[in-house]
Amino acid sequence: MRRRAFIAALGGAAAWSRAGRALADTVRTVGVLMPASERDMASARLFDALLRSLAQLGWRDGANLKVEVRWANNEAARAKTYAQELVTLKPDVIVAPATSFQPVREATRSIPIVFLLIVDPIAQGSVSSLAHPGGNFTGFAFAEFSIGGKLVELLKEVAPHATRVLALLDPDNAATTEWWRSIEDAARELGLEPQQALARTADEVEAAIRAFAQAQNGGMIVPAQSRFVSLSQRLIASAARERMPAAYGATVFAREGGLLSYSSDAVDQFSRAASYVDRILKGANPGELPIEQPTKFDLIVNLETAKALGLTIPPSILARADEVIE
Repeated sequence: MRRRAFIAALGGAAAWSRAGRALADTVRTVGVLMPASERDMASARLFDALLRSLAQLGWRDGANLKVEVRWANNEAARAKTYAQELVTLKPDVIVAPATSFQPVREATRSIPIVFLLIVDPIAQGSVSSLAHPGGNFTGFAFAEFSIGGKLVELLKEVAPHATRVLALLDPDNAATTEWWRSIEDAARELGLEPQQALARTADEVEAAIRAFAQAQNGGMIVPAQSRFVSLSQRLIASAARERMPAAYGATVFAREGGLLSYSSDAVDQFSRAASYVDRILKGANPGELPIEQPTKFDLIVNLETAKALGLTIPPSILARADEVIE
């Protein structure tokens, strides 16, 4: 009896071993290089949105999927190091949002890449065709640079007294030159005096806003750059201290206390990116997956902040707003 039990146990162990190997054979690896810090709540929400959508498609981290995530903390050198580290792990696909894309692209020409939050990939020279990106990558465009001009127009509508506008820009972002051109052109057309400030750290952001606020009748534009999203709370607090009306290119700002934002939804992009990861894991060629453009932009107005700044939001803005925070 004991012999039969022992043989049965051996058989069960062998079956379990075969099942374990079969499960291991089906586990796929996805690398993710996040530009900011894991302590940044906005970035953490984006990463969570990706994981949730992958789970809805049947890919669960710790089951049939292994997710290797690295957080670059908005440091170019760290992003380059982590990109190379992820490539060494030989994942099936790498997800590279915003400024993470270039170091990943430089690190591999063979591993599939899904990029997100890239502003106008054709204008930046990332691809020559949205329909057929070619190579080993595809992804989701976040906006066009014309949004910079739209932000200036919105700022002028809600703060008609403004005669000067500050463009807060990231000197390490490849899109900064195009953002500045868009904002500068729109400002001059509306009779505003444009000025740019390049900032990397929260202290530099605060110093730039404080210096600009020394003169009256100023407003600020903060385009969609991942560095400033990670500094959103300090940035918003600094603008509030200086009573500076500002228009932002990412929804997180208005929801955290900024005056208004006009942007496509970053959370939605991370959710949609899961569908491309899924298709690539099932054998799709990333170079044949068209780069998707944003189809909807949301205008969010924070009335509480407007009241604190002594501003009355025009009815025309409220009528166009997709969300009003009271």
